[in-house]
Amino acid sequence: MGKRLIVMCIVVLSIAPFSSAQLWKMKRYEATAAVGTTQFYGDIGGFTIGDNVLGFRDITFKQTRFSVNGSFRYFITDNIAARLSFTWGMLHADDIRGSNNDGRLYETSSFIYEPSILGEYYFVRNRERNSFLFQTYMYRRNSRVRDFFRSIDVYALTGIGGAGYNVFYGNDRIQATWDDDPSLSRSGFAAVLPLGVGAKLTMDPNLLIGVELAGRYALSDYLDGYTSEWSKRNDAYHTFSVTVNYRIKTARNGLPSFR
Repeated sequence: MGKRLIVMCIVVLSIAPFSSAQLWKMKRYEATAAVGTTQFYGDIGGFTIGDNVLGFRDITFKQTRFSVNGSFRYFITDNIAARLSFTWGMLHADDIRGSNNDGRLYETSSFIYEPSILGEYYFVRNRERNSFLFQTYMYRRNSRVRDFFRSIDVYALTGIGGAGYNVFYGNDRIQATWDDDPSLSRSGFAAVLPLGVGAKLTMDPNLLIGVELAGRYALSDYLDGYTSEWSKRNDAYHTFSVTVNYRIKTARNGLPSFR
């Protein structure tokens, strides 16, 4: 009996590292909900490129609007995930602060909706994901304080998406330009190229909270309903979001299990 126990212990100790390394496969899916802000960079408002290093001067509370997002991700490998995402938000721009506050004073507001397909690369992975004791909930919660950095994911994201936009408000000054040039587009759909970073903190085996900053470069110059002969770049915007992420079990057939 004693020999059998010793052999069993040796076997368990031998396979434990391999088993733990694969525990992330038990929960390859995540559903995410997020709320946050938007900041717009277009032809209305803002400072000229030479007066605006990296665009920081264009970031103002007055131009900030809100956004919501829902996402669903699948971990292809331990460090790489594919993600379907849908964002809805508002964009705002005016000339009160910037290089065009000399009397032009245009102002617009737009709705956007953005479906996208993203890839994420996790260059920092939380070490709790492959802890058997953590996954089975058999751990002391007070130990989480000392191991804060064990519970962090940090990732970069990129992909491709599309922004449907509708300029629902324009002040009298910008409306005069619309009357003079009916070709100016006030609604449409444009491809966008996302690029961003994010971080998530593991709260328990299924729940993570996080933050994400993602910029989008649009292949259109009309998200604010205006372009000009001096425009050198297409429109762009970014979102900053607080995320709630829920891990979903992987069934034996590889599909998500909601049991």
